[in-house]
Amino acid sequence: MTHPLDRAVWNALTSRLSGFVTADSDARAVRIDPEVGIFVSGADAEPETLKAMAALARAHPGAGLVEKTGGPLAEVDLPGVEVINRIPLLQMVCEVLTPGGPDLAFETLTETDAPEMLALATLTRPGPFRSRTRRLGPFIGVRQDGRLVGMAGRRLRVDGFTELSGVCTHPDHRGRGYAGGLSRAVVGEILATGEAAFLHAFAGHDATIAFYRSLGFEARAPMTYTILK
Repeated sequence: MTHPLDRAVWNALTSRLSGFVTADSDARAVRIDPEVGIFVSGADAEPETLKAMAALARAHPGAGLVEKTGGPLAEVDLPGVEVINRIPLLQMVCEVLTPGGPDLAFETLTETDAPEMLALATLTRPGPFRSRTRRLGPFIGVRQDGRLVGMAGRRLRVDGFTELSGVCTHPDHRGRGYAGGLSRAVVGEILATGEAAFLHAFAGHDATIAFYRSLGFEARAPMTYTILK
């Protein structure tokens, strides 16, 4: 039996996030709505599955895979689809938050905030973020003088786990504890439901990994992010 987070994308898109997949997804291959995210995945590494995944990647450009490094789909080549890059990630899990953290006034972001959320994510690049990614939330944010300057939210959901994602702060407002405070708020809500929180960090970003360790996250598994043309 594999751990549910080994194939978090597949497990999420075929269960709790199945309402976000494209109409041409099926039991063999799934693609999240391109306006919501980048994920494509398949049931296995059989040739017919790879063909189905390739068809979805071509029909909905900008797709990417996130799989456990060494897994059957981690470095797979889809027929007729060019691989732009393979990026190592570190999957981390939090079951208990560390003590501390500043009290932070934040608000739940809504559909009317979507343009500002996309602009902030485009500027800060916390990871793939699309025009409707916020619908995977909820997301929360901090404003200064009416301007959205920090946010954090949820993304993938599988049995027993919800992903912290989209954590970012405007460059002019860093160093004020916004990322930590918002992350603690989101993770605290996840833990209160009886689930654990998880996330994916770029493996080479030591400062980012150290930041999440300070909140209570621990490394779980190396992952591979494959960007498709």
